[in-house]
Amino acid sequence: MIEKIVSKLVSSNVFVVSKGEQCVIVDAGAKLKDVKAVVGDKKVVGVLLTHGHYDHCFYVTEYAKHFGCKIYCSQFAKEYLQNADCNYSGGHFVCQDFSDFEFLSGYGQLQLADITVCFKQLGGHSLSDMCFQIEDDLFVGDVLIGRDIGRLDLYGGNKLDMAESLTTLLETNYKTMHSGHGESNNKKVQDTVATVWLKYLKR
Repeated sequence: MIEKIVSKLVSSNVFVVSKGEQCVIVDAGAKLKDVKAVVGDKKVVGVLLTHGHYDHCFYVTEYAKHFGCKIYCSQFAKEYLQNADCNYSGGHFVCQDFSDFEFLSGYGQLQLADITVCFKQLGGHSLSDMCFQIEDDLFVGDVLIGRDIGRLDLYGGNKLDMAESLTTLLETNYKTMHSGHGESNNKKVQDTVATVWLKYLKR
């Protein structure tokens, strides 16, 4: 089961993905009280960050401390988390304690209790872009947002990496894509969008 919380930070999405009495949280822009209301009595076995911009990680250490779990994100996210200029929080968010973090690189698989999470490093919107797949659901942050792609003009963003990420998403087998903002869509819809943007980026 997947439940979505829309935060007040640029309307970013937070997802609670449950399997039985366990769950993982994807991104951390919603206040802890709102997340607790959705989690209920379930055991949180991990927090996954799709990238290091403030609207997706603002409350992440609060989540980890409260639920007693680890945070999983790209190895390149650390630069964003500890630098307000990189995470675009206007000085309101800086992470200094990384004791609850597990940094990931490349691609691989996490076994978080009964929940299997596949991860893959992306890029284009930021250096810290990471997608996570749980069964048939793919969480891509701001790489692909509905009919749009994430901004390329922020620190670490660039056209070539975005094109490579879109190609990766086209080659990935999933049913539903969940983005960092807006609504979720099926693979057919997102493949069409990715193909259009790829043609534009390669001009």
